[in-house]
Amino acid sequence: MVPAELLELPFHGTEAVAQGLLTPDQLRSSAWRRLFRDVYVHRDVPVTHELRAVTAASMVLPGAVVSGRSSAVLWGVDLAGTDHDVELTLPPGRHPVRTTGLRVRRAALADADVVRRRGVPATTPEATAIGLAARLDGDDAVVAVDRFLARGLVDLAPLRARAATGTGPGSARARAVCALADERSESPQETRLRLLVVRGGLSAPVPQFAVRVDGRFVARVDLAWPEHRVAVEYDGLWHAEPGQFARDRQRLNRLQAAGWRIVFVTAEDLDRPGELVARIARALTEAGRVHLPGSRERA
Repeated sequence: MVPAELLELPFHGTEAVAQGLLTPDQLRSSAWRRLFRDVYVHRDVPVTHELRAVTAASMVLPGAVVSGRSSAVLWGVDLAGTDHDVELTLPPGRHPVRTTGLRVRRAALADADVVRRRGVPATTPEATAIGLAARLDGDDAVVAVDRFLARGLVDLAPLRARAATGTGPGSARARAVCALADERSESPQETRLRLLVVRGGLSAPVPQFAVRVDGRFVARVDLAWPEHRVAVEYDGLWHAEPGQFARDRQRLNRLQAAGWRIVFVTAEDLDRPGELVARIARALTEAGRVHLPGSRERA
């Protein structure tokens, strides 16, 4: 019979055997999952990155601070899967540690940048966002910061101010990333689409723009050029749920009746950025040739 104290929480295998709770053969059975060296959990316990991060900081390297993508997960920003290495930070004086399943770095963290989260030390949302902006590559860094912003974990102005005063490795990248970040982007693909459009030479669109006619709400669109009444919607808005197609069609009809042109974008379109930017540019150009009633601008 499985001891009750081992059913819910991770435990050290050697301690469980020494206490007579399990035999070595029982520990090697399929009833237990190995999280890290000598750390196990019952097979019925869902193994998530959060569980692995909390376990690593409390049982594998006590005193380490959960940081990077792992800290993001603790704050509800899912940037790491179950199989990703847990990221921890140790003080500079601690010896390097090599443990399978862990990515350990040594750095001096300010006291104000560390709090307890899920029962273990973790970098604050602001420190985590800045660290990710400094270390992640390309659009991934902007996506990460946008997700912290969208969840209300950090504010853009203080984040940019902190990035502006940063020094050391990655500080220039962090400043560039924070300059591109936008709290209105609601998904990673919206962020990638916005960055793709700007890199393509088009003016920056307004994320999550509320379309109104005479003060009446019509719809919210993913990216918009309000002066042209052109919007980009990611993934076409079409869903398979019963009745969703009809609701999407009604929404599209309302937007078109308000004089808006909609460019639908799928995941495949992001793999052909040149074609996509050209299609959006054509929509903006064509809209500029048409006078829209009730508008002071050409759209």
